[in-house]
Formats: sequence, C-alpha cells, structure tokens
Amino acid sequence: MIKIGDSLPDVQFNVPTSEGMKQMRTAEIFGGKTVALFAVPGAFTPTCSARHLPSFRDKAAEFKAKGVDTIACTAVNDHFVMGAWSKDQNVGEDIVMLADGSAEFARAIGLDADFSKFGMGPRSKRYSMLVKDGVVSQLNVEEAGEYKVSSAEHLLSQLS
Repeated sequence: MIKIGDSLPDVQFNVPTSEGMKQMRTAEIFGGKTVALFAVPGAFTPTCSARHLPSFRDKAAEFKAKGVDTIACTAVNDHFVMGAWSKDQNVGEDIVMLADGSAEFARAIGLDADFSKFGMGPRSKRYSMLVKDGVVSQLNVEEAGEYKVSSAEHLLSQLS
C-alpha cells in the first residue's frame, strides 16, 4: 500500500469535462500542484453521495485558502458515471472527477478492494490524501464501512 513520502504511480485517468472526456496522466493532474484527493467506493452510493463528496464540495473554498490547488475525486467508475454524478452533486469546477474505470490507479497504490459480495466487483477503498507535486504528504484510509478519517474536515485539520 502507498504511504506518506511515496510518489504516485503513472496512470491514465478519464476525466469528464464540459467538452467531453479528457485523458489525463498522473503527472498532469498532480505535478507541481498541491492536490486534495479523495476516493470513494462508487459514485451514487449512499455514503459517497450523502456525505463524502459533499464534504469536499462544501469545503472547497477552505481548501483553496489553505493552499490546495485542486480537489480531486476518484472512483472505479467510468467517465460517464463520474460526469453524471458531478452534475447530480452540483460540483461545478470545484472538484476534478477522476474516472478509474478499470481500477488501475486503485490497484497501483494498493488501495483496491473486492466488493463482489455487494455485486460491485473491484473498487477503491475509501480514503483521502494530500499530494504535493506527486508525492503523498498525508494519507487517511478508512476501515471497511467507515467514514471518519477520509472526510474533508479531517483532511483540512491536517493542513498547516
């Protein structure tokens, strides 16, 4: 599993934009920036839609005020689902949605999970991290089924 001080692996994300899907590599998203990244097991799922994504959307200005350049959300969903969820949640330009449709990123950082018993297949664990120029500086991984340390409020409390 990835840890503080590790560099993020080079993978491609499919990013829904107002002009359609854009393919972006890790370096484009995280290079030279401070990024608050959070991962959810799935778009439109109860905790993810009711609490996790809204916590980051609602605290976007506070993240910017503390020096965060980008807030990004990743899930093992395709870019169509991530784009629809973004619109449903009224995210606008506050959060970049990173579709990890094949769980390549989740596997590469060791934060993938098998949700087959829920009929969802491979997914990402729920977590948040602060990434500075591609290097993990904070990492908060939830225990299965919990939503505590991956919240926007918790990550904000870790920013100096």
